[in-house]
Amino acid sequence: MQDDNIYTLTPQGEKELHGGMTSLLPEEVELLVRIDGVLTFGQIKSGMPTVPADALSITLRGLLNRRLLKLAEIDPFANQFQIQLDKMALSLAGPEADSCTQSLKKAGYYVSIARKRGPVRKLAPGETLTAVVVDDELMLAKFIESYLSFEGFHVRMAGNREQILAELRKPPVPDLILLDVMMPDADGFQILLKLRQHPAFKQVPIIMLTGKATREDVLKGLAGGADGYITKPFEADVLMRAVRAVVGLPDSPAVSFNSNDPWINKDAAP
Repeated sequence: MQDDNIYTLTPQGEKELHGGMTSLLPEEVELLVRIDGVLTFGQIKSGMPTVPADALSITLRGLLNRRLLKLAEIDPFANQFQIQLDKMALSLAGPEADSCTQSLKKAGYYVSIARKRGPVRKLAPGETLTAVVVDDELMLAKFIESYLSFEGFHVRMAGNREQILAELRKPPVPDLILLDVMMPDADGFQILLKLRQHPAFKQVPIIMLTGKATREDVLKGLAGGADGYITKPFEADVLMRAVRAVVGLPDSPAVSFNSNDPWINKDAAP
């Protein structure tokens, strides 16, 4: 019966994915990202064949007990209509039309999530953290630089493959990398994988900051080793909360954010 149920996020669950910081386990985050209020739990399980069914059920129960998920209220007519469409698509197009895959690829998904890294970090007097911002949108990169500077970071910026290589070769090894996905001559997912394979960078906190917004992209980034994933447009305070989480800084802003700042999108969260 559980497999036939459809679940959706509660307000607490939405806050967990959009608040910039989470204490959830990776498997809990993955399931929370996949829940869309449309797919049954059975369909979601079929899209996660490498995860034991019992373990997935335990994860589901944990999210339900923490009131991050709830049973979705389904319109019987709409549900029957969707089932008919799914069956027709599957009969015509084969496995490529699998509903779970289609749900993951649906654009317009919003998330701002980052995982904590160990205990709170205490900086020595005069110690400065270094961040590399990889983004080809110059104005946005400068906006991010200003807020990171308020938090005490020395910021280096890169907007293409040549600049990325140059900045990563410079000492010191950065304490944080904010990494865009879509750039003219570079793919952020490939850069992420290469960084995680490099002995000097495999432990550096990395947040994907991008307009590439599908559930599939979010899961790809987190599975590739990203500590956080924030979709554009974003709110500055959410971004900085994620930064403090992955770097290990206290969760108390060093600067008050200006609500009239044109880069702060107050409608970013659903």
